[in-house]
Amino acid sequence: MSEQKTINPILKQALELGPTLVFFLIYLRIRDDVFTFGGTEYTGFIVATIIFVPILLAAMGVLWALTGELSRMQIFTAFMVIFFGGLTAWFNDERFFKMKTTIVYAFFAAILSIGLIRGQSYLAYVMSEMIPMKHEGWMVLTRRLTVFFLVLAIANEVVWRTMSTDAWVKIETFGFPALMFVFLWSQIVSLEKYTEADDTE
Repeated sequence: MSEQKTINPILKQALELGPTLVFFLIYLRIRDDVFTFGGTEYTGFIVATIIFVPILLAAMGVLWALTGELSRMQIFTAFMVIFFGGLTAWFNDERFFKMKTTIVYAFFAAILSIGLIRGQSYLAYVMSEMIPMKHEGWMVLTRRLTVFFLVLAIANEVVWRTMSTDAWVKIETFGFPALMFVFLWSQIVSLEKYTEADDTE
């Protein structure tokens, strides 16, 4: 098993968030262009999606080399990007990549729901070292986050089915992450009474 290493948090954030920002910038640059490969025309969105896949893999490779590990969420997200990015390119249909976000959020909600049914918080399993909190607090946060993921999944469906590709790219890049940040911050504040100040039993 590889040993976990500590790296500069700013570099870590750049490697985790950078590929999405690069995708956004590439999309802005080529969104109105049409590219022809092998006699088939591809929109700027699809080409940006194809470029995004190796950029994401390269960033994850660097992150793994520097830290010695990748989270399950990162691995799953990378798999979904590769899979749906591939479908997008193969079928020349941008809807596959847009649906990826819905499936990712719905999957997270389903996994957390399974834990709740079993009386467990899988969220605590992943984040307990970062946020020391009592079991009751983790259960409350898990229930709320499950609902939140479902709301995001539904919101993504509404956005990509009713709005322009431009709108979806902007909401996907900035809107959903901002909502996630605000939600998690509000939960940390509201669940402060469940945090454990020390390790005494």
